[in-house]
Amino acid sequence: MSNPIIKITQNEILSDNWYTLRKITYKYQKNNGPVETQIREAYDRGNGATILLYNKTCKTVILTRQFRLPTYLNGNENGMMIEACAGLLDTDNAEACIRRETEEETGYIVDKVRKIFEVYMSPGSVTEIVHFFVGAYTKEMKINDGGGLKEEQENIEVLEFPFEKAMEMMANGEIKDAKTIMLLQYAKINNLV
Repeated sequence: MSNPIIKITQNEILSDNWYTLRKITYKYQKNNGPVETQIREAYDRGNGATILLYNKTCKTVILTRQFRLPTYLNGNENGMMIEACAGLLDTDNAEACIRRETEEETGYIVDKVRKIFEVYMSPGSVTEIVHFFVGAYTKEMKINDGGGLKEEQENIEVLEFPFEKAMEMMANGEIKDAKTIMLLQYAKINNLV
């Protein structure tokens, strides 16, 4: 961290129960103006990766459905979210992570993945960068039912939708997950499906 207009003066850990929540006090010089002290909280959960699995021949995509507590707490009546496969990098690089998560969550082993971009998903409060991938799949690549890992308390439903149905679900609000919307729009713009 080398920005000369920022000087961190205090870094307090508020919680490291699940991931790390920090309260940061810093001095910030406004555009060639006065220096002011600001206090913010930042949540560090590590970096992640996500992928849209698509089948150009069948014109389908693989998505998942699972319970997401924060959405339930914020008005999602059943807490279920339809999403692209994703996971945290842990100690892996982004490509190794997304290959692992694809197999664990969807049951597919993909032979080729392509990174398309990386994004800070919520830069006002979360440190995470998400690496976005796309990958073609065929029925022959399915080696198990997927569903996630029991030891991670995952209970993931694997869904296969016609691409146009997924686009309709995005438009009508059935798909509200940002990473999934970004991947579907990328697929549409680049004629992947």
